[in-house]
Amino acid sequence: LREYARIISSENERLRIQVERVLQLSTLEKGNLKIKHERVDLELIAKDLLDLFRLPAQERNVNIELITNGGPKYIIGDKIHLTNALANLLDNALKYGPDNATIEIRMTNANGNIHVAIKDQGIGIAKGDLDTIFERFYRVHTGNVHNVKGFGLGLHYVKQIAKEHNGKVTVQSELGRGSVFTLTLPLAK
Repeated sequence: LREYARIISSENERLRIQVERVLQLSTLEKGNLKIKHERVDLELIAKDLLDLFRLPAQERNVNIELITNGGPKYIIGDKIHLTNALANLLDNALKYGPDNATIEIRMTNANGNIHVAIKDQGIGIAKGDLDTIFERFYRVHTGNVHNVKGFGLGLHYVKQIAKEHNGKVTVQSELGRGSVFTLTLPLAK
């Protein structure tokens, strides 16, 4: 009973985050979003997300690994928005990946930036879709059936949050071989 209550709570939180994301996108596009400028530890955010995603990953026998290069992982930004952006990328890796797989979160420092790469072993994305996946409401066409629910807002949100933090998000992918989404943000001075 306790486990079912935890699952319900986790799913409720996921839906709350989705509604919040829609509202934030609306505010962002009107230019009214207020981004906080505080010192944020991205490694700590990643560790918190590992806890949040532990149960859904266990249900599918998916291992999530966090790999860091040991350097500082601090940026100046908005912890809530950064957490939501990374949660979205991790959620996609889990949703579009197979059971019994590994998702890798790799954090590296280079040239004054931190790169957070989330690599999955999922279905991948066709080359023709790579330029449009960050557009609002865009979902990759998979025929008449979408076995994964969504609104096509998550990646657009990630792109907007990266831009608001003077960063960017990029993707490398190949159909049937998985994807690597990399969030690049300037390190705190």
